Amino acid sequence: MSEKNRDGKRTARERLAVEREKQKAAEKRRRTLIVGASVVCVLGLAAVIGVVAANSGKNKSSSAGPVVAPSGAQGKDGLAIPVGKDGARSTLTVWEDFRCPACQAFEAAYRPTLHELTDAGKLRIEYHLVRLIDGNLGGTGSLRAANAAACAQDAGKFRDYHDTLYANQPKETDDAFASNAKLITLAGKVSGLDTPAYRRCVDGGTHDSWVNRSQKAFQSGGFTGTPTVLLGGKNIYQDQSMTPAKLKQMVEAADRG
Repeated sequence: MSEKNRDGKRTARERLAVEREKQKAAEKRRRTLIVGASVVCVLGLAAVIGVVAANSGKNKSSSAGPVVAPSGAQGKDGLAIPVGKDGARSTLTVWEDFRCPACQAFEAAYRPTLHELTDAGKLRIEYHLVRLIDGNLGGTGSLRAANAAACAQDAGKFRDYHDTLYANQPKETDDAFASNAKLITLAGKVSGLDTPAYRRCVDGGTHDSWVNRSQKAFQSGGFTGTPTVLLGGKNIYQDQSMTPAKLKQMVEAADRG
């Protein structure tokens, strides 16, 4: 075999090796996409702690005031906002950030199923509100939106307002939810929510410290991304085979006993 042919075959092998590595990298990237979300709201835990601490020092409203849990909050330190009946045999625990596009993608895909199961008394959801994106990109939109949602819980309108926030979520880099005026305008889309008491709660940051406590619990729990969706202690958001239909099947099987 001539030197030229050997070089040609060696070059071909090298090209094939490079192509295989590219394919492996592409497959690895594909596996990291969960539940069809185009953006995963993830941040290293150390970075979260450092940046949130820095931000809280700059924004007095993020750390000032007593911890006031919203009406009906349950669980350890009253950090869970429940949706559904207490007697449901299945409980879904959701850690979420209203600025997080992956949270919106999860909600868009699963909302009809979650509503159906909670309305039927088969599923109970415990929502934990965090401010991960504030620490990631700066701003206070996660905090302000979470406080506004907690104020909606006080008024018995949490689920409707929760869904309204996701339906009107700005781009992740747009801190539009930092505006209390915008959040109150969105409250106008929920029948009976925009009241003087609600406005005082939003403008006064009544639940700001409660949101910050929830953020600390998120960090202490070792969670690094939103949404974190737990069913029976397992993060089903990381299960690439999970679908709304599969979740419904699991919950209904548990309900039948």
